[in-house]
Amino acid sequence: MREHIQSYVYTYICHEDERPLCELELRRLFGKAPSASFVESSKAIEPSRSPFIKMRLAVMVEGGNRRDIAEWVKQLNLEGNTFKIVFVECDSSVDYSEQRAIEREIGLHIRGRAEMRTPQRQFGIAKLGSRWVFGALTKSEAIWLHHNEKPQHYSTALSTRVARAVANIAVPDPQGIQAIDPCCGIGTVLIEALSMDMDIVGYDLNPLAVRGARVNLAHFGLPNVVNLGDIRKIEGAYDVLILDLPYNLCSVLPSEDQLDMLIAARRLSRLAVVVSTEEIDSALELSGFMIMDRCTVKKGSFARQVCVCL
Repeated sequence: MREHIQSYVYTYICHEDERPLCELELRRLFGKAPSASFVESSKAIEPSRSPFIKMRLAVMVEGGNRRDIAEWVKQLNLEGNTFKIVFVECDSSVDYSEQRAIEREIGLHIRGRAEMRTPQRQFGIAKLGSRWVFGALTKSEAIWLHHNEKPQHYSTALSTRVARAVANIAVPDPQGIQAIDPCCGIGTVLIEALSMDMDIVGYDLNPLAVRGARVNLAHFGLPNVVNLGDIRKIEGAYDVLILDLPYNLCSVLPSEDQLDMLIAARRLSRLAVVVSTEEIDSALELSGFMIMDRCTVKKGSFARQVCVCL
């Protein structure tokens, strides 16, 4: 049996239509493809950062069987705190009744008072193939859902869930990264990025959109990082750019304008996440970008392309 200090197991959940987006986000966050229902990594990422991560188990110990775990937990010092044990479902071979029995089995070996509703400490136990792991458990909070209550809305804006995933795809590690959203609209991506402490600025050539974005940012107590400006005239260099190509329900952005915007995006940043309502591979290539990863996000008959470009 080995004790771990920096190992984490993340479980995730998504609708089938969102699976490609979820998997792209997890690949960007962890640098590898997820398994069917979990990711194991040395990276400590807050579960609430992703709209798909359900919980994080910080592995303290692992063993070949549950008895190893039960023996180890006897040494836990809870300092008078109440506790709860949760079976973290990573292996579908463990049915519901067995999961509850495992929780009781491990809990009986911990010195302290169990509390099911409002425990001061939560621990998780999971089966990963032939291994059993145990550790502190952190559950995700759906922070992005609160951002649906923004005062200004736009019918074709990204959903807060998709916007949050796109921000994570663009900036998997925010430290030292400066990002730009040069067609920010009412600020849907900006809100998600800023709420995760990303360094980002936004521009839009529509004064009404800029005004709406500022109202939305102020509503959530976020800084005003929005400026009036055309992507083709913005100056500067950024580590990453997020471009949700403008469109409306009645017309498609002319190909010439689309190419101009992509060329401007390439000038501003060598790394970009581009969102479009159609495949634009040839335009991306003409503007100097190369697609390194991608997915399609569907909602009914409507689909968006999300491309990570270098």
